[in-house]
Amino acid sequence: MPSTKTMLITGVSSGFGRALAEEALAAGYRVVGTVRSEQAKQTFEALGSTGAFGRVLDVTDFESVENVVAGIEADVGPLDVLVNNAGYGHEGVMEESPLNEMRRQFDVNVFGAVAVMKSVLPYMRERRRGHILNITSMGGFITMPGIAYYCGSKFALEGISEVLGKEVKPFGIRVTAVAPGSFRTDWAGRSMVRTPRSIPDYDSLFDPIRKGREEKSGRQLGDPVKAARAMLAVIESDDPPSHLLLGSDALGLVREKLSLLSAEFDAWETVTRSTDG
Repeated sequence: MPSTKTMLITGVSSGFGRALAEEALAAGYRVVGTVRSEQAKQTFEALGSTGAFGRVLDVTDFESVENVVAGIEADVGPLDVLVNNAGYGHEGVMEESPLNEMRRQFDVNVFGAVAVMKSVLPYMRERRRGHILNITSMGGFITMPGIAYYCGSKFALEGISEVLGKEVKPFGIRVTAVAPGSFRTDWAGRSMVRTPRSIPDYDSLFDPIRKGREEKSGRQLGDPVKAARAMLAVIESDDPPSHLLLGSDALGLVREKLSLLSAEFDAWETVTRSTDG
């Protein structure tokens, strides 16, 4: 891997972002990682004396996003790869969850990711090359009670990624939506925002789900380092996929969802076709 290949990863303090940054540095990439504090910036830059470049950034500060990307292009070098990893999970029954929590979820997981893409694209388009990876989730394909805002944000990012991939393919830019299953990250732990319970009618449905998720945190099947290596394989591929599932749980659940959808479409096909003119 040429040492001149430069990757921007948002959210490198922990989880997938940190694992991918470490693997990419070991593979010879120059890695620019965004963090939320000066201390975190120094910690990240200590990972690689010549290849790790930290930038303090809140992806919801859209003006700052554009300035930071321009600074990277000028001071570090042309960006070959963008990995939109910054994000968090929200857990809460929809009726109980305030709208401002949904707005914040979409600001970070969707609008922040789009802001970074819009800032990087002019440079990649001019050079006629580049690769964008958006970290979504199996929750961008399947759903479960209690994470409506999170699933909504990931469904949105999946769709945006797919459309963008079709728009920029003629310019030599590839877009991959990476949808992990359950991994040993902070997603279900300190990174999770949880709305307090308030409506007893949902107790029997949701309380066991919340308890189970908290108990399983840190003991999930997926290994973030192996996920990082899988993402590097995609980045280095001459023919990367537009969608990539990570984890056998994600594969099984998404296949089950697609099968159920197909069966439901078949069951209602007569009604579906009845609306044609």
